[in-house]
Amino acid sequence: MTRDSQLPPCSILLLAGGRGQRMGGQDKGLVEWLGEPLIAHLQRRVRGLTDDLIISCNRNRERYAPFADQLVVDDEGDFPGPLAGIRAGLKAARHSHLLVLPCDVPRIDAALLQSMRETANQHPEKPLMLRHDEHWEPLLCVIPVALLTAFEDAWNAGERSPGRVMRGLGATALECPDNDPRLANLNTPELLNSHNTVSD
Repeated sequence: MTRDSQLPPCSILLLAGGRGQRMGGQDKGLVEWLGEPLIAHLQRRVRGLTDDLIISCNRNRERYAPFADQLVVDDEGDFPGPLAGIRAGLKAARHSHLLVLPCDVPRIDAALLQSMRETANQHPEKPLMLRHDEHWEPLLCVIPVALLTAFEDAWNAGERSPGRVMRGLGATALECPDNDPRLANLNTPELLNSHNTVSD
């Protein structure tokens, strides 16, 4: 449930359905960091914000199940990419908006999650994406569930980039500081090892 009664409830999607190529093919959400799988760190960050926590996973469903209210899988095989996971999350979401996070950003904090929700609430009909260093972060976003049809149309037209879909829908940007450590993608063994302390 939301900690801020002035914000409408949102569904939250954690993306853990990728191939894990940079992790040598390991299921990235289950790779350990500071003694716990990455998915556990993200789940702890967001659990208090929603009663509809969704995890997109394409393997090891039994290991992800304890961390989620719902699990979703891609509707096509062979790991078609994050847009497939986002589409599945939009279809499953129980609330009007879906906050999306990849499983490899365990340094994200409560303040940034709150800012994402507040900014999205100011522009409720548009997607929101984080942006820093003039670079969009399409997998850290908030999407109105009402845009599902637009996402499906883009997918059926051959689009596979979540960022292009959202920019085409007039996405709002939430600007973050350059080199914001909260956005560090710990998506290789070397990065996991170099970020070996917790930061709240």
